[in-house]
Amino acid sequence: MLSLTDLAALAELHRGDLGVDVAPLRIGQRVIDTNSAPSIMGCVNLSRDSTYRESIAISTDAAVRMARVMAAQGADLIDIGAESSTARAERVSAGDQIARLSPVIERLSDDGIAVSVETYDVEVVRACLKAGAQVLNLTGIADQDAILDLAAEHDATVVLCYVAGANVRDITDVSTDADPIPPLLDHFAARVDLAKSRGVDRLVVDPGMGFYYGNLVEPVVRARHQATVLLQSFRLRVLGQPICNALPHAFDLFGDQFRTAEGFFAVLAAMGGTSVFRTHEVAHVRSVLDAIDALNSHN
Repeated sequence: MLSLTDLAALAELHRGDLGVDVAPLRIGQRVIDTNSAPSIMGCVNLSRDSTYRESIAISTDAAVRMARVMAAQGADLIDIGAESSTARAERVSAGDQIARLSPVIERLSDDGIAVSVETYDVEVVRACLKAGAQVLNLTGIADQDAILDLAAEHDATVVLCYVAGANVRDITDVSTDADPIPPLLDHFAARVDLAKSRGVDRLVVDPGMGFYYGNLVEPVVRARHQATVLLQSFRLRVLGQPICNALPHAFDLFGDQFRTAEGFFAVLAAMGGTSVFRTHEVAHVRSVLDAIDALNSHN
């Protein structure tokens, strides 16, 4: 999969999907053409259960400070969440999530920093949009219609994450077929159509490689599957929407150098046609993407 021969075979097999342009990423008044330059989504976690310790903010001040640093490092938007998606994480009530999220959103919005909220709860969505969030990182489908209606009302951007259950906290399996893309295409085609029918035309699709799956608990198997999807995300561009990918951590593969893992996977994601890179390591990933662009410019 990572040899030049394999990459050439992959490109030849799906030649018709290469170079497909997608709609611009629109956040508030800003329009970002990700066909010419990728976008970065920095990640700040307000839950102590997050597996990525370096992204955890233990207070409003800490979260605001961390987000400001990420914005200065080159993040186009900051994604915040108040409930970890890991299997053993404590579930957080809607009220507690709102109490954690709202003051952070308000302060970042006052700074002019675009905020994305990772949630699947209608009440959390309503409160966060009122506080100034411009993007919904939608990690559930149980209340999808109501959430899409709220997004349309506020002209918010919606990231449609791959979700097999009611929300990503439901432990499900993911397709590990030799070709993982057709099930993703079917999943997103229906949801994109639904979103548009409810008045949401600012859309992004996320294959869900950052979430926990019951059949991807062995670290190398999980990383191999993630890499496969990252390299083939260009095939999802026929949906016409920007593709967002959460960059893997791969702790078991990288050991004490795990903070470099997201940069490594950013290279695969860039080759695979990713539009929006969701990362905890903004500065590192920004440097990697800038280096790729510089090398391309001298071809």
